[in-house]
Amino acid sequence: MQRYFLSDPYNGKGYVVLQDDVYHHIARVMRMQIGDQFFVGFQDEKTVLVQIEKMTSSEVYASIVKWEEDKRELPINVTIASGLPKGDKLELIVQKGTELGAFQFVPFIAARSIVKWERKKQQKKRERLEKIAKEAAEQAHRQRVPTLVDLLSFDELLAFSDNFHYKMAAYEETARRGETKQFSSLLKKMKTEEQLLLVFGPEGGFSEHEIDALQKHGFVIGGLGPRILRTETAPLFALSAIAYHFELMG
Repeated sequence: MQRYFLSDPYNGKGYVVLQDDVYHHIARVMRMQIGDQFFVGFQDEKTVLVQIEKMTSSEVYASIVKWEEDKRELPINVTIASGLPKGDKLELIVQKGTELGAFQFVPFIAARSIVKWERKKQQKKRERLEKIAKEAAEQAHRQRVPTLVDLLSFDELLAFSDNFHYKMAAYEETARRGETKQFSSLLKKMKTEEQLLLVFGPEGGFSEHEIDALQKHGFVIGGLGPRILRTETAPLFALSAIAYHFELMG
């Protein structure tokens, strides 16, 4: 069943009014009619099943049928921080990471990032990523849309990490040395609704200076198994492992 997200919290009323892009998709793309039902997610993560009662040339009026009771979000809040990768890899990370349950995405400038975002284009890039996250959240029937943080410098990323319960940097050199326990040990420590920051380097990985700074700032440095993963693959592997640990293992 179709799902849409609104940018406002629930207002306490027994109906919703849908306009603009959502209206266009309902009326023009899906060609819904009076009596059709779909889900609406609010900014405060409340989700309702609604039924169309009235349609005009610019608005859809839908009454609330019932609240969604199933929990669809990961039990812990996972933030993915990615050193700027080349091409459209960040878009892939945001799209698939949203489907896998990420809570938040943070792009940052790493020492080995080849890509540079011009300041005047950063807002447009963020809006593009926010749109990708919203569409992926709708497709995956999420109950919230992950947030996008503005591009950070490496030092800003270190300061940003201060508010997390746990934080880990995935480092390929530890994987080459056969380290396999840090990630799983960290997950075993975590409790429901705690926050985890996972940091991934760009194509060239982290510099030794960055790893040293991360360690001094309280990060666990670990691998994600015996294979070396691409910068766009590693976050998705980590999110899949987290989902398996907290949801499928029960």
